[in-house]
Amino acid sequence: MKIYFSSLGCDKNLSDSEHMLALLSDAGYEFTDQPEEAEIAVVNSCCFIGDAKEESIGEILSLAKYKKEGKLQALIVTGCLSERYQEEFLTELPEVDGILGISSWDRIVTTVEEALKGTKPHLFDDKNRLCHTKKRVVTTGGHYAYLKIAEGCGKFCTYCVIPYVRGLFRSVPMEDLLKEAEELVSGGVQELILVAQETTLYGTDLYGRKALPELIRKLAEIPDLKWIRLLYCYPEEINDELIETLRTVEKAVPYLDIPIQHASDMVLKRMNRKTDQKSIRETVDKLRRAIPDITLRTTLITGFPGETEEDFETLKKFVSELRFERLGVFAYSKEEGTPASKMKDQVPKRIREKRRDAIMAIQQQISKEHLKSMIGKTLDVIVEGRLTDEEDAYIGRTVMDAPDVDGYIFFTSSLDLVSGTFVRVTVTDSNEYDLIGELNE
Repeated sequence: MKIYFSSLGCDKNLSDSEHMLALLSDAGYEFTDQPEEAEIAVVNSCCFIGDAKEESIGEILSLAKYKKEGKLQALIVTGCLSERYQEEFLTELPEVDGILGISSWDRIVTTVEEALKGTKPHLFDDKNRLCHTKKRVVTTGGHYAYLKIAEGCGKFCTYCVIPYVRGLFRSVPMEDLLKEAEELVSGGVQELILVAQETTLYGTDLYGRKALPELIRKLAEIPDLKWIRLLYCYPEEINDELIETLRTVEKAVPYLDIPIQHASDMVLKRMNRKTDQKSIRETVDKLRRAIPDITLRTTLITGFPGETEEDFETLKKFVSELRFERLGVFAYSKEEGTPASKMKDQVPKRIREKRRDAIMAIQQQISKEHLKSMIGKTLDVIVEGRLTDEEDAYIGRTVMDAPDVDGYIFFTSSLDLVSGTFVRVTVTDSNEYDLIGELNE
């Protein structure tokens, strides 16, 4: 039978989806990217913010119509949305034939089989159970993959639903990760992107220490692996050992994603963040002194409850002074069940969004100036694909660019290049977020 699989939300969700695809493939199911051809549809949902919740519900309802217009016999939902709204799914979405919790996705085959029988399976394990399998079907093009090294989070930031939905922090055993990584690399993956809700705490629950540096060093021993990239490193958890590992391990690219969310100490305290502006500045300074060519990425939230004009001016000044190479901004999303949703002094939506746009305008200029400084340099680039079949123009990424969230480098070449190839490209021009170059042939 043919399955249509829709993976929404973050790269951690995508990793779970790829594990589910492997389980379904082993059970004999085939896949289609045409929903009208599918007999089974699976949605791995997201509910991190309001927009993600709406997207997930929209996708579920969109697929449900193929029960009448196509061949669809069973619609399954898993992921954060189903975990968060278990009872609502039973009463308000009769179109759904089976639901799985976030710690139960390894039972996807059973769920599909039961749904086809009409039993409406409703499978939810303890959200603090670690759900992990080793086999994957890589859907990212084959040359890079996300390696999810831990699940859940125990930080309890006041705006975030993750601890309530995905449970507390729990690491995947290192031996399992190394086996998974070796299998991915043997299948052609050349870049591993380490992800979790909080990667820097990896190993603290299993080994009583921060084992991320050790994991990086062991991954670097895999012969055909070229790049190791880190995402989601909370600034207060970045220690000297991690910095030294990034500095000395050649395969660890000089890139670090550090979600800081704000720069006002008052707002950070209300967010229940475990740091302050002074500490963030010290961490950024230490990273740049140790690794001068490092690319730092961060994310911010504007319009958090109680954010004053003074708080916002502090944030603008901070962004202008620290000049992160990569930066994204979310307007605060009020999520039910979180402490922040009950706080007084909620900021109106139009102000939240206006402040978001103001920060992005500052960052656009910083990015433009940074990329202009790259002109004339020759960089290592991983080929992502050809722009069109007719053009000798390609799209690629440098060590400065994580997939989907950062920019690209567009370059010309008379050679016939395959995705995943590493080449050297000289930068000839740039714009606000992307580079333009020529292949060194």
